[in-house]
Amino acid sequence: MNLLQLLPVMVVGLAGSVHCIGMCGGIVGALSVGTAVPAPMRNVIPIVAMPAPASTSTLPRVLSYNAGRIASYMVAGALAGGLAGGAQSLSALAGVQLLFYWLANLMLVALGLYLMNAWRGLALLEQGGRVLWQRAQPAIAPMMKTLMPAQRPHQAFALGALWGWLPCGMVYSVLLTAMLSGSASDGAAVMLAFGLGTLPMLTALGLAGARLQRALQQRRVRIACGLLVLAFGVLGLARAAGGIAPDWMDTLCLTPHQ
Repeated sequence: MNLLQLLPVMVVGLAGSVHCIGMCGGIVGALSVGTAVPAPMRNVIPIVAMPAPASTSTLPRVLSYNAGRIASYMVAGALAGGLAGGAQSLSALAGVQLLFYWLANLMLVALGLYLMNAWRGLALLEQGGRVLWQRAQPAIAPMMKTLMPAQRPHQAFALGALWGWLPCGMVYSVLLTAMLSGSASDGAAVMLAFGLGTLPMLTALGLAGARLQRALQQRRVRIACGLLVLAFGVLGLARAAGGIAPDWMDTLCLTPHQ
């Protein structure tokens, strides 16, 4: 998988990171002032008030948190890609790949609509993940308690590594693409590209605070980002249906077409 193929994944991460305001905005804001992390998952997408803008001295902690989060994404991508790659000897794999190709692009359509607040179906998937997260919290909570307030970069990294497993429909959408990559290394690369796409937004949130959060929550911003993600999904579905098949589609579709 080359860098050109990973570019659309990064763009989806960048556009979809307006969703990260709810999932990670509160904890990144807490890192910026060294306070306790807000309790996660009270709602399907918890919107947490951000603290005052932080100084650039908080940048190492914010970047360390995001490095831990992205590392978790890469582990998940490697597992997803490795599982699919290990099943290549199955005679029905081609049909399974096509099924997952359709599903991955339908998830992108759902994510685009979700970002625009036009359809909240993806929230049901996050709700299911929330149940698993809550069951795991008795084991995870003590670890988080020892890490907060995260005054040092290594604490922020560990906290981000834990937070990276928080139920998130956007992550689930891209994990399907990682699964279709066919190998652990390519799956990790897909999730790395996605994580890097979300990095500018969450880094800026950690430094700019509530002002940026309010700007990114504006309806026109969410609609623009949602339309971009929706377009990737629609193009992928069109190619899967055989309606569009020029070579340039390979640079715009997130998932390989067999």
